[in-house]
Amino acid sequence: MTTTYPRDLIGYGANPPDPRWPNDARLAVQFVINFEEGGERSILHGDRTSEAFLTEEPTRELPNIRNLNVESQYEYGSRAGFWRLHRAFTERNIPVTVFGIAQALDRHPDAVAAMHEANWEIASHGLRWINYAEMSEDAERDHITQAIELHEKATGSRPTGWYTGRMSPQTRRLITEAGGFRYDSDSFADDLPYWEKIGDEPRLVIPYTLDNNDGRYLNGFGFQSESFSTYLTHAFDLLRAEGAAAPKMMSIGLHTRIVGKPGRAADLMRFLDTVAASDDIWLTRRIDIAEHWHQHHPSTYQ
Repeated sequence: MTTTYPRDLIGYGANPPDPRWPNDARLAVQFVINFEEGGERSILHGDRTSEAFLTEEPTRELPNIRNLNVESQYEYGSRAGFWRLHRAFTERNIPVTVFGIAQALDRHPDAVAAMHEANWEIASHGLRWINYAEMSEDAERDHITQAIELHEKATGSRPTGWYTGRMSPQTRRLITEAGGFRYDSDSFADDLPYWEKIGDEPRLVIPYTLDNNDGRYLNGFGFQSESFSTYLTHAFDLLRAEGAAAPKMMSIGLHTRIVGKPGRAADLMRFLDTVAASDDIWLTRRIDIAEHWHQHHPSTYQ
């Protein structure tokens, strides 16, 4: 064991900070809708292989061949699933953060307009929905620059939040170098935001989720004997109970092509009704959590 081990396995330990959520909320609940359609791997986009991740049935990467089956599954998300989720959240007045792939946002201005009308935060999900761990540092830096520029063109403003998803060991440093971000979410390490020091700069990390995530419907993740809404309710109830002494954050990750399907959307709506009726939680966007943390729990790094 050495003191230079690059991972933090301790975190807040047994004594997490009191986040002091607004109105003494027991829990901050935050929904993310991933908008990726049109930015996934595709021969049309110059990739070597077609997309094979988070699809309805197991498939493989096809080299130098378009996979029309997968393309149309992704198209469902932007054509139909997005609008079903938009209705579900706006009818209940539940705030949302969008993780928007820049190329996907640029290809669907009507969806972007609807996000703005609903006052959803549009955070950057990178330029493309591809694996950046396989990319050189210079190429990833170029993609980050392009993502920021295209995001601003598509949405009218520069993103202040970031989530790559399929990140590299350099991603957080490159995001810090790019500047202008109030947080990134390339972590699954905690139930509360936390600070990291990247070079001489503090970086606020607002962890994301892969368990409270509809991706578990696909590619063998599974829900076994319980539904998505049941699983979410179990997590919600436990975190609210813990919140009497130690409030936390609950992230829920959604995809337009997955939970945007009718049967899954109907199940999700049961959970949306539960949280919408709760008066001891803070329903919010990730940028609002970031601003709260910057104000009440500023970095102690010198």
